Amino acid sequence: MIAHLHSLLLSSTGVCTDTRKLIKGNIYFALKGPSFDGNKFALQAMQNGALAAVVDDSSIKGENIYLVENVLTTLQHLATYHRQALKTPVIGLTGSNGKTTTKELISRVLGSSYNVLFTEGNLNNHIGVPLTLLRLNSEHQIAVIEMGANHQGEIQELSKIALPNFGLITNIGKAHLEGFGGIDGVIKGKTELYRHLMENDGVIFCRRNNELLTNNLNHYQKVIFYSTQPDVCIYGEISAPASVVKFNWFENHNRIDEITTHLTGDYNLENLVAAVCIGRYFNVTPEKIKSAIEGYIPENQRSQIEISGSNTIIIDAYNANPSSMEAALKNLSENYDGNKVIILGEMLELGQDANAEHQHIVDLLSSMEKDLLILVGENFLHTTLNDHALRFKTSEDACNYLQNHAINESTILVKGSRGSKMEKVLDGIRNHN
Repeated sequence: MIAHLHSLLLSSTGVCTDTRKLIKGNIYFALKGPSFDGNKFALQAMQNGALAAVVDDSSIKGENIYLVENVLTTLQHLATYHRQALKTPVIGLTGSNGKTTTKELISRVLGSSYNVLFTEGNLNNHIGVPLTLLRLNSEHQIAVIEMGANHQGEIQELSKIALPNFGLITNIGKAHLEGFGGIDGVIKGKTELYRHLMENDGVIFCRRNNELLTNNLNHYQKVIFYSTQPDVCIYGEISAPASVVKFNWFENHNRIDEITTHLTGDYNLENLVAAVCIGRYFNVTPEKIKSAIEGYIPENQRSQIEISGSNTIIIDAYNANPSSMEAALKNLSENYDGNKVIILGEMLELGQDANAEHQHIVDLLSSMEKDLLILVGENFLHTTLNDHALRFKTSEDACNYLQNHAINESTILVKGSRGSKMEKVLDGIRNHN
């Protein structure tokens, strides 16, 4: 069945899991979820011009409708079959913080010299990874596949689907503690990528000055190191404190160049040097690397800087965990002067650690210089404050306040978990009465 579906794939216009986005000639995969059943739309997909439909409901019959035991498993097996048929080099990437930004940087650096397929949006899970792989074609020279996870075993499964021959873990931090079962579970879960590469003679890119990563290499030999401290390998150093990251890049202690980025936050240095390292491994010239990184403008509320009236807004609101929250606060404290406003949304998926981790952030805030502190979400409502703060249950409540209380001539940090919906707070800042 997989071989036959693959032959259909090669003559199709791609795959689709949503009839609203179907293009004529697509193969429709009828995925199911807790609140939907794609099988119900299979016949509609055929009427709308699908080449074929893959279903797991035996009551659906018709020409070019293929019945399988499980549509999702079939989608995943087809993606792996297709990836193996093309033999395109695949770089697998995961981490607690910065993986999407790093994926974007790597893709742009490699894209300056190669035809690169890379994960788009947040398609980094058990559905998104196979959908990305099924976009591969014979013209692609490298694929960069982002892998997200919130529990142990997930990176292992995604590695079996994508079969990366190269891999990078950006870092390991306090993300998805609830699903992973604590920080030890995060370490075990993220390093499943290392174990896959070790078992399959792959190449690992690793930050040498990160002991959580290096301690899990198990003396494996095929490791390419980079660093954010002086070292014999490729390394980077912040060249000057600034609102955007400026760094010098070195190879074997020889300064190659200075790069000025559009990213805020010195914590992005490790992501930038990783992109440089991978670019150099694949023989991208220094000139092209510099141009690619300097041309990258962050979006989707990740390490963005926005000028709104007299305010500078640091937008880092796509997601948050204790590690990334601390890094964002440190960046604000060390690299920005003048009036400072801090607006934080709660951190989700922390399980039994939620109370302690939110209290830790609040305690950290008490020692910071700031003109206004706004905390959003249930988890912050239960913290004990040592200084004044406005606390709101929802981002809508915070938005209403900000629309009626203008902030001017300030640097404003907006950060929170995706579920906190901090984009609503941004609306309040931009559209005050």
